[in-house]
Amino acid sequence: MNLFDKDDRFNIANLVTYMNITAGVMAIYFIVKGDFFTAIVLAWIGGACDIMDGKLARKYKLSTEFGIQLDSFADFLSFVVMPTFLLFYAVKQYSAISWLEELVLGLVFIWYIINGLRRLVEFNLKVDVGEALKYFEGVPTPLGAILLWVLYLFTAYGIITSGYIIALLVMVVAWSLNSTLKIPHP
Repeated sequence: MNLFDKDDRFNIANLVTYMNITAGVMAIYFIVKGDFFTAIVLAWIGGACDIMDGKLARKYKLSTEFGIQLDSFADFLSFVVMPTFLLFYAVKQYSAISWLEELVLGLVFIWYIINGLRRLVEFNLKVDVGEALKYFEGVPTPLGAILLWVLYLFTAYGIITSGYIIALLVMVVAWSLNSTLKIPHP
């Protein structure tokens, strides 16, 4: 294993991406157990890994097609699937929702996951190896995850107690993922 060989699947950038995936899987485990605090800490660790892997890949010229695809799989897990689990379980725990609200939320979260996956696939089809864009078209999945975490906070603190309002707001975020909004690249 050579940490600075771009052809090594376990180079330093990819190892950090694998840590993002690990944090995402562990976060889902803690969400299902009802430990939202630990899940959120793991989500932020995953976010830090997502920032670091790209910086490492560019700094050490480790960008490859494999790394781009791996990063998108990590983003899908940590910034699309995991936040939907967090918000879904939080709404169920903190709000007295009906079975119909739960069903609507479930369908909306599936819609969000499909939109997040579509966004990542479209992004991969447009990006070249080693290229950093000046602007994202549409809301990037990490920002989408942050917006869902804000909705989690609104739910956890009793600011929003309706599953239908959460569903509507999640649909707006899902739409924004594949919109033509211009978001500056950090």
